[in-house]
Amino acid sequence: MRILITGGFGFVGGRLAQYLQHAGHQVVLGTRSVRAFPEWLAAGEVVETDWANSCALETICTGIDVVIHAAGMNAQDCAADPELAMEFNGAATACLVDAACRAGVRRFIYLSTAHVYASPLEGSITEEMYPTNSHPYAASHLAGENAVLSARRRGEIEGMALRLSNAFGAPTHKEVNCWTLLVNDLCRQAVQRGELILRSSGLQKRDFVPLAEVCRVIAHLASCDLGSYAPSVINIGTGVSRSLREMALLVRQRCKLVLDVTPEMKCLEPGVDEKYPELEYRSNELARLGLTVIPDNDAEIDRLLSFCASSFGSNFKK
Repeated sequence: MRILITGGFGFVGGRLAQYLQHAGHQVVLGTRSVRAFPEWLAAGEVVETDWANSCALETICTGIDVVIHAAGMNAQDCAADPELAMEFNGAATACLVDAACRAGVRRFIYLSTAHVYASPLEGSITEEMYPTNSHPYAASHLAGENAVLSARRRGEIEGMALRLSNAFGAPTHKEVNCWTLLVNDLCRQAVQRGELILRSSGLQKRDFVPLAEVCRVIAHLASCDLGSYAPSVINIGTGVSRSLREMALLVRQRCKLVLDVTPEMKCLEPGVDEKYPELEYRSNELARLGLTVIPDNDAEIDRLLSFCASSFGSNFKK
């Protein structure tokens, strides 16, 4: 298949491009500014995504079987400029969906976020839960989802929205904007500073999902025959929550095995009454499709530590 990935040079987009190419698909990387073909991808194409030009968007969608829309503003940028967040995550997504429909694209996969449900995420969360988070990051992604699912309801395209939990892992290159993610930040700290610092007690719970698993699931959804059952909204998480402190301790453990160092860990002492609710981020729709997300955290952390050592440090064995 011929697959267009917007945000193809980004965190999820880059790794997904590698995975799909290895699986035998033709990959087209969409990017806002024209770039040289990346060293980290063996073959493929790079196209400019001119979000203000509907004809240009239709052109890059022509001859494409599946569009995977991974481009989007992160939470920090959305909070800083809510209007731009809605313009890009919402309106630009709608323009791309329209272009894909006109070009005859068969399937459109939109990478959304678990944070559309609530802030903070807590309790048992399934695809049936109504989204209530009004943060610009969540609201703008929900607008993007609505554009995709509206086209699906009209029968114009096989559209689906994937609500990703807290993905982590090694990017394709070090300039990727992924170093504010907890596990990515901890691995980089271990290499550059020789310590792991949490700016809280670390008792908060999150569903951490390895990037390799995100890519495996998305690749399956892009290429499988969905048959009569084709879910429109799919949660992607492991169903198992861990505290930030637990993940930091796991990074520390893997540092010893991968880098032969044991960084010092620092975090705030929890308050006397400080506690956080449990979280169960359930992927019922994946289960109905016979898919399971495997929480193989060790392998992804090992890969991330090796990446950080080669990119940011010179005193570690790999």
